[in-house]
Amino acid sequence: MTSQFFKPNGMIYLDGNSLGMLPNAVAERVNNVVQQQWGNDLINSWNQHDWINLPLTVGDKIARLLGAAPGQVVCCDSISLNLFKVLSAALQLREGRNTVLSTADNFPTDLYMVQGLQQLVGEQQCQLKLVAEQQLVDAIDETTAVVLVTEVNFRSGQRLDLATLSQLAHQHGALIIADLAHSAGAMAIELDHWQVDFAVGCTYKYLNAGPGAPGFVYVAKRHHDQFRQPLYGWMGHANAFEFAAEYRPAAGIRALLTGTPSIIALAAVDAALTAFDGHDLAQLHQQALDLADQFDNALQQHDIAGQFQRLTPLTRQQRGCQLSYAHPQAYAICQALIAAGVIADFRAPNYLRFGFTPLYLSAVEVEQAAQKLAEIIHHKRYLAAEFQQRRGTVT
Repeated sequence: MTSQFFKPNGMIYLDGNSLGMLPNAVAERVNNVVQQQWGNDLINSWNQHDWINLPLTVGDKIARLLGAAPGQVVCCDSISLNLFKVLSAALQLREGRNTVLSTADNFPTDLYMVQGLQQLVGEQQCQLKLVAEQQLVDAIDETTAVVLVTEVNFRSGQRLDLATLSQLAHQHGALIIADLAHSAGAMAIELDHWQVDFAVGCTYKYLNAGPGAPGFVYVAKRHHDQFRQPLYGWMGHANAFEFAAEYRPAAGIRALLTGTPSIIALAAVDAALTAFDGHDLAQLHQQALDLADQFDNALQQHDIAGQFQRLTPLTRQQRGCQLSYAHPQAYAICQALIAAGVIADFRAPNYLRFGFTPLYLSAVEVEQAAQKLAEIIHHKRYLAAEFQQRRGTVT
């Protein structure tokens, strides 16, 4: 499997939960799109290479990884923009209710988009209510319009039960929006079976499509005739090349489109998805959990587990594909690991995150990473001045 990816020599990569590795197929496809389709075929490529339908073509390929039938996913824009679209649509579908229920530890951009919409339309139309994850189930009631959750917590790696949450939301007359940023491509998802209403996600983490690659958005087919999203763009028009002054939304999932799609980026997503051909996501998830357990066990064997506070649940059914630990010197330890050739990441205030992606990570590498971490802890290398200083903006 690793031969499908470009792997820098001497690097152990445990950060696929932030940015996936480069699939070789992506480099080849992007080169073809730039040199041949854009370079030689130029504007003819919109028809000749079907650029115009690429958001839908790629969307259907992503749908297969989400347990969604064709025609319900489109690849476009970002999580933030797509969330704004479906959040607005969901609130309109639940006229008379204004509460968007989410968790205090949800990814900030999700909360920011609700806050922005609340400021735009007023609290009478949109009001954010935050609770702890463990209180979420009991907080859903008849005043709830939308339940907004991320399936896998970006800090702790804990997995929420979307099937149960979706059922509870519907019992109380609410809709559910799921953020799949840390689960798409990492585990089996069954959006249709779970009766999720809307979902958003990104393609640059476990889907390995590259930095800033387009997001995706799912709208259950049962809502296609009723939902309306507020970002009226010409690509979401029923007939974009009619150039009419009045907006008429396209039928179905195409109405989620706004501006001209980023073809080079979409081609990268399309190529990256080929890495999943022949793989079962449930099996990949189990392999990732095995690697994570191996890492955690190695920390105990190297007598450093007691140095960390584990944030990720022990129960496999409640986990994504990462392990998170708290440590007062988390940032410095992360920098020392990077210097030793092990790429993990840090999240404020004091969390170390390790991602496990079996498509390009081996058991041997996991053991080597744990060994390097043990050396850093035992010899207190993280206390070196070079690791105590914050570097750059991105952590």
